[in-house]
Amino acid sequence: MPSNGFPSEEVRSDFYPKADYLDRRFHDLEKEQLWPKAWQIACREDEIANVGDYVVYDIIDDSIVVVRGGDGDVRAFHNFCPHRGTLLVEGQGNARQFVCSFHGWRFGTDGRNVKVIDRQDWGDCLAKGDADLVPVAVGTWGGWVWINMDPDCQPLDRYLEPMKSKCELFEFEKLHPAWYKSVVVEANWKTTMGAFTEFYHVQTTHAQMLTYTQDYSTSRAMGRHGWISYEGGTGLPVGRSPRLPAKEVADFREHLFEYAEQFRDDLQAMQTQRAFDATQRLRTETTAETPPHDVVAKWGQFIYEAAIESGAGWPDGLTPEYLAESGFDWHVFPNTVFLHPAIEAVLWYRFRPYGDDHTRCMMDVWSLERFAPGAEPKVEHEIYQDWREGDFPLIFRQDFLNIPKVQKGMKSRAFKGGRPSPIQERALSHFHKTLRRFLEDPHADDDLGPEPKVPAPAPSDG
Repeated sequence: MPSNGFPSEEVRSDFYPKADYLDRRFHDLEKEQLWPKAWQIACREDEIANVGDYVVYDIIDDSIVVVRGGDGDVRAFHNFCPHRGTLLVEGQGNARQFVCSFHGWRFGTDGRNVKVIDRQDWGDCLAKGDADLVPVAVGTWGGWVWINMDPDCQPLDRYLEPMKSKCELFEFEKLHPAWYKSVVVEANWKTTMGAFTEFYHVQTTHAQMLTYTQDYSTSRAMGRHGWISYEGGTGLPVGRSPRLPAKEVADFREHLFEYAEQFRDDLQAMQTQRAFDATQRLRTETTAETPPHDVVAKWGQFIYEAAIESGAGWPDGLTPEYLAESGFDWHVFPNTVFLHPAIEAVLWYRFRPYGDDHTRCMMDVWSLERFAPGAEPKVEHEIYQDWREGDFPLIFRQDFLNIPKVQKGMKSRAFKGGRPSPIQERALSHFHKTLRRFLEDPHADDDLGPEPKVPAPAPSDG
């Protein structure tokens, strides 16, 4: 039995214990072993574009300030004054110096102390560096600023593999927010994240999508991360679900238009206006007899042409093979999930405990798009204590209705743990195994061994 009392051996591809969600001791272990030692997203680089711009990232009892220094470099520091521990800043803003509101100590954006009131009082007691802010490891990738409080942490580039290599060409750093919302959810952060780490729930929770979506998915372990997609092609699930009775589609152009319309209305993300407009070109530049594969290819061509014409540009080197291998949905350990089937539009999530409460979490959602330089919209960060207060699209509302039911239902004394699909929910069970291993030893080799081969049966309603 590992010293933390939560052995990774208890997790199988078809089982994970409920303690991960409900046990306060598990939360406390995460507080000491996970959040201070794992790489996690603090903000978009957009948010600290100018010298002096800063953003505060809070995770349980730790507060981190990320700032753009006078030399243009991004730095991160523990957000407290070394004098008496006073919080220096909150939210986000711009500052030439950080000034403690209690006793007036001052710090440069490089973290160095530049003013101690009545410094002579300390004599030789304050050694060099004692009055400086405590630095935090920081890195950038994909347009995000990542932080890690562990001075012995693995380099970010290595930590993100193999996701980084499989997604590098998409140029996520050139995307900008179309909208950005945060909401408090009445469930553990893992309960909430689990709803966005698999597509198995689509057939019931989002049943309206089945007419236009081939929903049967597959999932893989990728190092410490998880990969979710659809077999074959580019992973784009355009089509009719195999769960529905077979039905001939007389004009695939109209089918694709309705698919795009549904994403525009029900998700309001993962699709630019250019992509939606491109479906209209299909009506005049293809025919009803055009094979579905060719219709989808033409759609992609029209989106590309519109992006180039607008000045937004397009990534180079995206072969069909690269697109297929990059998947549809990634879970980046521990608390980030993103969906990127559209190339120029990505839906990105971050999950974390709400303060020190293991029964609630903060869920952050970014809808990112590729805009022409100078055409990026000015986006206000919307924050809600309840999802009903926000104008969330239908698909989110459907998920938000289920998530608290999961949290409450797991408390039953008869419920022992989740029974995830070894095929469609492999990323979820893999996450639990990775998490328990990380809690035991955050510096252990992240190679969890080969995934057992599981035959892929045809989907059924049985």
